[in-house]
Amino acid sequence: MGSSKQDKTLIESKSLHVQIKDTSVLKGLSFRVAKGEIYALLGGNGAGKSTTLKTFLGFNQASSGAAFIDGLDVSSSLASVRKKTAYLPENATLYPHLTAKENVEYFLSLAGLNKSASEIENTFDLVALQKDAWERQLQTYSKGMRQKTAIALAILREAPIFLLDEPTSGLDPVAIDEFNQLVTELASSGATILMVTHDVYGACQVANRIGLLRKGELVGEFEANQNERIDTEVVHAAFAQRQP
Repeated sequence: MGSSKQDKTLIESKSLHVQIKDTSVLKGLSFRVAKGEIYALLGGNGAGKSTTLKTFLGFNQASSGAAFIDGLDVSSSLASVRKKTAYLPENATLYPHLTAKENVEYFLSLAGLNKSASEIENTFDLVALQKDAWERQLQTYSKGMRQKTAIALAILREAPIFLLDEPTSGLDPVAIDEFNQLVTELASSGATILMVTHDVYGACQVANRIGLLRKGELVGEFEANQNERIDTEVVHAAFAQRQP
């Protein structure tokens, strides 16, 4: 699961500082994510996780340093960056009165993309969304089913980079396992994934590398060796430490 330094970097934060009002939220944050890698930015409430994602999405401006997507500076190439990225918030924003198919078709049309019915159905199969749900309104869906629909949409948009915000929050254990398997398969097919989470166990289950974020600073990184997972106990011990 480890990554090579020769791998192409698709997501990079370089000495990123972000100030919101009078508060310094990110303080010199630097990390990189290579093509096909899953990087988990792990931290508690107020660590700066969501601020990091919002900066990559162009919603926050860096006061110094920079955020890059596929070598493009987010602040100066936002339109191109957004074409390359798929964002999955903690609660996917889809229309509850529409079916999964209708939601996907509508959002693809907004992006100027035309996908056949078979392409959409094959993608639903890929994300393991059960067939009897495809024509049901999303208001009947569980959160896990809505997440699968949102990921299917991202795949159909052919975005190579996924930004995931607390993606397993509120999911039951079976749905979490299914989600982790899907994310792993996406990375194996070449997708690059940055996820932010407070879930130590989940991060260790799925990530190639973990960055530990505390009060806007990266205080440690952990990497999986070969096909082994990152040691949960080691990461938990570091996560549980409190600054004096």
